[in-house]
Amino acid sequence: MRHPITAGVDGSPESLAAADWAAWEAQCRRAPLRLIHAWMLPPRTARTAQAPEMRKLWAQEALEYAKARLLADYSGVPVSTELVSETAVEALVARGADSEMLVLGSHGRGAVGGFLLGSVGLHVLALSKSPVVMVRRNGRERAGLGTGDVVVGIQDPPESAAPIEFAFATAAAHGAGVRAVRAWAPVPVFAHGPRSRRLLDETRGTEPGERERQRLAEAVELWREKYPDVPVTERVERGRATEVLLGSAAQAGLMVVGRPAHRPAVGPRLGHVAHALLHHAACPVAVVPHAP
Repeated sequence: MRHPITAGVDGSPESLAAADWAAWEAQCRRAPLRLIHAWMLPPRTARTAQAPEMRKLWAQEALEYAKARLLADYSGVPVSTELVSETAVEALVARGADSEMLVLGSHGRGAVGGFLLGSVGLHVLALSKSPVVMVRRNGRERAGLGTGDVVVGIQDPPESAAPIEFAFATAAAHGAGVRAVRAWAPVPVFAHGPRSRRLLDETRGTEPGERERQRLAEAVELWREKYPDVPVTERVERGRATEVLLGSAAQAGLMVVGRPAHRPAVGPRLGHVAHALLHHAACPVAVVPHAP
């Protein structure tokens, strides 16, 4: 049996939108769907919250409501629920370990609102060993990719295959295409430092951006062969990665970016590109840990 797709449900409209997206994904991948609600609160928050037995009862009702709602629209998807006596971060990271992906709701609206995906979302994104998809409640009529392609940002090193594989597998499940995008910023003539010197050495004797096109082609070559029916567009754009990927996300059905697999020493860290996409991209954003 396939690993489940897991969605976090907390009763909010954003989490219901995420559950809907997860159900559509489960249907396309022929995978089971698991809805979880972690009702325990951190000690500081619990002191001023309602009684534990009331929180637990409300959480169970929220789960049952979400399940009934999804079964009405996705009758062919096996849906299970799990009420977890843990805090949200602990529960989501643990359940994500045996999931194809975690799906969470985000109510980010711009640079300030985006941070309101909150400490839970940020910690899960930074700690999860499985891909995490953040879905906004954006008023679309239905879940899924729609007519948009799956866009994947090709990072350094291009050998980091996990985000690329996730993008191709998702596109194959939906009958969509993949747009592989790599940003290219020319190295300043008077650049200093080991990395700058290495980049200058690598690009010497080649046309501007040609080395980046070669890296992009090498990065997706294996996945082109594994998924021959998935249409692929390769695109190298001049500019900063944040700007290039945000521009590409405008018409995307899903945006996929990677992050280092190691656990940060202090606090959740995703990198500025992932942060910008989570704050500003209108489409769902998948953050995929690189293979360790």
